[in-house]
Amino acid sequence: MKAGPDSNRPPSTKVSNLAHFLTRNAARLGARPAIVWGDTVLTWADLDARVSALAAAMREDYGIGFGDRVLLHSPNNTEITETMLACWRLGAVWVPANFRQSADEVAFLAEKADVSLMVCEAGFPDHAAACLKGRPQLQNVLRIGPGDFGDDYGDAVARHLGTDVANAEVDRDDPCWLFFTSGSTGRPKAVVLTHGQLTFTALNHLADLMPGTAPETDASLVVAPLSHGAGMHQLTQIVAGVTSILTPKGKFDPAKAWELIERYRITNLFTVPTIVKMLTESPAVDAFDHSSLRYVIYAGAPMYREDQKYALKKLGKVLVQYFGLGEVTGAITVLPPGEHFEEDVPEARIGTCGIERTGIEVSIQDDFGKPLGPNETGEICVTGPAVCAGYFRDDHANAAAFRNGWFRTGDLGHLDAERFLYITGRASDMYISGGSNVYPREIEEILLSHPALNEVAVLGVPDPQWGECGLAVCVPASGAAPSAEELAEFLSARLARYKLPARYVFLDEMPKTGYGKITKKLVREHLAAEGLLETAPS
Repeated sequence: MKAGPDSNRPPSTKVSNLAHFLTRNAARLGARPAIVWGDTVLTWADLDARVSALAAAMREDYGIGFGDRVLLHSPNNTEITETMLACWRLGAVWVPANFRQSADEVAFLAEKADVSLMVCEAGFPDHAAACLKGRPQLQNVLRIGPGDFGDDYGDAVARHLGTDVANAEVDRDDPCWLFFTSGSTGRPKAVVLTHGQLTFTALNHLADLMPGTAPETDASLVVAPLSHGAGMHQLTQIVAGVTSILTPKGKFDPAKAWELIERYRITNLFTVPTIVKMLTESPAVDAFDHSSLRYVIYAGAPMYREDQKYALKKLGKVLVQYFGLGEVTGAITVLPPGEHFEEDVPEARIGTCGIERTGIEVSIQDDFGKPLGPNETGEICVTGPAVCAGYFRDDHANAAAFRNGWFRTGDLGHLDAERFLYITGRASDMYISGGSNVYPREIEEILLSHPALNEVAVLGVPDPQWGECGLAVCVPASGAAPSAEELAEFLSARLARYKLPARYVFLDEMPKTGYGKITKKLVREHLAAEGLLETAPS
């Protein structure tokens, strides 16, 4: 919308650098722990000093300045947070990769983001080599841990300890983080997150997801990769001055997580539904005291109702759901603890992902951008200060994702009369069978209420008679061996005939992303590799 001739514009859009939250904590909470990882304890004063030393090394030794992009590839550790904050202190842009990505995939991120420096954990020499190859603007790698490539991260920090680096002056719209999408429908896109946007989102997280969070009362457990949603969650803890406890390196161990929750009196954690399921189904949930938990926040994928009910039974009213893409920094809706119900009572609003976050507006729109009324299904669109500044150097993606000032999520859903949002599924997940729209989420929810199933994904596949039909991919529960006939009979009493899957495939384990999410893209790729995506017989 264009401004009129008499409209006022702010005389300044200068904002506080996100790294100022660290500066503030070091002054006020200096001796308190900021990050705990095994035997490593960094106080806020320690973290501030190390961030300044790393920023000085980046600036003096590697020429990193305002607006330059710095790629990070590493599993969770303290160095991830140091790198993030050092980038921001300089006014540079943090570009974290998923450490489970292949060398070629990370090299694509390096090229897309046009990075000038890479920080890489020592266990990934092939990734560093792939990123350096053919990229003259990227000459240097800082290596975390002992190895035979690049420069030693620890040495770089040690050389500059004691150097005080001031936080760069920044504008509200200055980029600070390139957040790569998961690439569920193609190559990942680089979402531009800014200082002003992330300041709003952090405050929104505190207000809507974890009200009352404070350094005197709270501690947070980090169980998900800091390169994505967990990084935003940790930033929120930094804003609040709250200690972050990192789980040990290696495969996630629910028993160790519960032990840390008891030892550190953890009050909040962020993860995805599959990890909540692992935590609550582990015998360790009953072996350790978790009464300190106030907020178990889950996002990134739907939590199926049966899993939600079981988690509530084990943990009580501590679940917090939020819906939000990377492009909106996770801030679209919230379903707080008081709106989670163990029983299927009317007020449970089964299937909702909650109400609009503070300062955010949701609009359900048709294909032409026309707003739809209550209970009408369309594309979920959103506006508000949490929406990103677009995609990095990608005019085509920006044109497709924004319409009349609204960000188009690509998700389908509806708002009820009280503005609770219900997600039907991704627009790309919907398939048309015999001329009727079929939304896999509805089928998946019903199948997961069957006691013999642990995980389910329903795909639309080509069919010579109906155009498309459903393929149900099922992971049986431990010790169970359900048949296709049994599941078909179970569904037939609960669904219209055109929605019934035509085929069933049983897997020992569902393919998942590096963040523990089940995506239809990965499931399709796995089935195709196994020769299980053939056209269903007519």
